This record gives sequence, structure tokens and C-alpha cells, in this order.
Amino acid sequence: QVHLVESGGGLVQPGGSLRLSCEASGFIFSNYAMGWYRQAPGKEREWVALIDSTGRITKYNNSVQGRFTISRHNIRKTVYLQMNNLNSDDTAVYFCSLRRGGTSVAFGQGTQVTVSS
Repeated sequence: QVHLVESGGGLVQPGGSLRLSCEASGFIFSNYAMGWYRQAPGKEREWVALIDSTGRITKYNNSVQGRFTISRHNIRKTVYLQMNNLNSDDTAVYFCSLRRGGTSVAFGQGTQVTVSS
């Protein structure tokens, strides 16, 4: 059974940084691409960043390009999202996802990120 557990969210001031983690289990982690998504209040969930199974290929939503970095550690079965220069538009619940066939097929329970002074 696929299990994804996010952590690392919290309250941060504008311009600050956070590092999210997602620990995976229940599947062969190194075989699959992973992703980070977010959902702000009153908005639909949107993709933030994607990473291939090897960690060599990444893709970012334009809204976070240059500020966020997705990475993974296949031995630890963990995917990370380093978020820098945060602003209020980044306030959302952040979810990691397992990707198969170019689509996200499972999500974790999410971790809240709030950017506020």
C-alpha cells in the first residue's frame, strides 16, 4: 500500500525559507517519478515541482521557478522541496505525489505552509 508522509511545514515570514520532506513506503521508490503540489484556500490544487526517478530531471511551475528546488534521496525513500524567498502567494497545503504514466496517482495528507509577518 502506497504511503506518503509530508513534514516540514509551518509559519514563516515573507522572504524566509522552509524545507519540506516526504517519506515514501509501499512501492519501489527509485522506480518512480515524484511531485509536489499545493492547494491554497479557495483554489484548486496545482502542481509545483516534478522530479524523475533518478533525480536528474526536474520541472517547475513558473510561479516557483528559481525559488524552489525539488530533490530526492532514493536510499532514504524521501523527496524534498526546498523553498526560498517565500511570499504570501505560497501559503497553501503542500502535498507530495507518486507519479505513474505521467500523472499523479497518490498523494500524502499534506503539510501546511503559511507565509505571514
